[in-house]
Amino acid sequence: MLTGIWFVRFLAVLTLGICGYLLHPASLTPVACASGASLFGALAIGAEFQLRRIAFKPLMGSAVGIVAAVFIAVLVSLVLAQMHAGEGSGLPLGIAAIAIILVYWGAVLGARHGELFTLGSGPNPDRRGKSGDKVLDTSVIIDGRIADIAETGFLDGGVVIPQFVLRELQMVADSSDSMKRNRGRRGLDVLARIQKMPAVTVQIVEDDYPQIPEVDLKLIEFATIYGSNIVTNDFNLNKVAQLRGVKVLNINDLANALKPIVLPGEIMRVFILKEGKEYNQGVAYLDDGTMVVVDNAKKMISKTIDITVTTVLQTTAGKMIFGKLDERAVSGIERPARREQSAGAG
Repeated sequence: MLTGIWFVRFLAVLTLGICGYLLHPASLTPVACASGASLFGALAIGAEFQLRRIAFKPLMGSAVGIVAAVFIAVLVSLVLAQMHAGEGSGLPLGIAAIAIILVYWGAVLGARHGELFTLGSGPNPDRRGKSGDKVLDTSVIIDGRIADIAETGFLDGGVVIPQFVLRELQMVADSSDSMKRNRGRRGLDVLARIQKMPAVTVQIVEDDYPQIPEVDLKLIEFATIYGSNIVTNDFNLNKVAQLRGVKVLNINDLANALKPIVLPGEIMRVFILKEGKEYNQGVAYLDDGTMVVVDNAKKMISKTIDITVTTVLQTTAGKMIFGKLDERAVSGIERPARREQSAGAG
């Protein structure tokens, strides 16, 4: 498929070159005209690749601006031709320069204000993303914590939801797998909750990139064009976006940053939940999910004890805390129990 497209492009450039060679003006050589026509064809192919990155509304605005500029240029040329009839050959060159400037202005102004064009009545749903906006991906919407972050007021700027993200979320919500279906419906509920927040501006944009099949790559392309920030908790999307130079806000990193800071030597009170992997270890968890591994705490399972922090280890999966049993506190608990036992025996 791609080979055929490039063959058509080659034929177009070759045809332009042949036409330039055969139809050259008397004032120019055939070789110069053929070279100029071929260069024009190459520039047109380059413009084709750039047009793929432009949304429909700015492209339509640019086209309208060019048409209006050409109309104005024709009127100006007619007026100037009547005013300066018979003044030499320099006039056509000046008219051409004015026409080029007008066309440039029309294209730029039309592209900048292309979002004002609508194909129907009512508000325009195709609003462009702006620099600094937060683009949500499917994983972070389904996760749900983004709604809690938005409610606290820490989510500044606008929130952008591309249409292709909504389609993927709808596919998950319509899945035959009950677990996926529940996750998709929860994501839709999260979006509805964010839209009702008065302090958050949610934009649904129609930009799409049919030549890009993966949703993650579409997100990166969108963020690259508009200078937006991607909000996700997807590890792979995080890495690929960083390689492409796109700023990523990972809510898992935010959760890790908000975990309580503990230093070696501090005393903590934890509930020993289960046995550890190593000999005589116990495992506890903090309220934020941080794992605490305690030496010599196997016998204290299902008990709340005081431990001394020995090491704090930061891993890719999160933070881990290592500690040891506070023997003084344990002996203080166990001694009264032995006294009661003795009293019972007496």
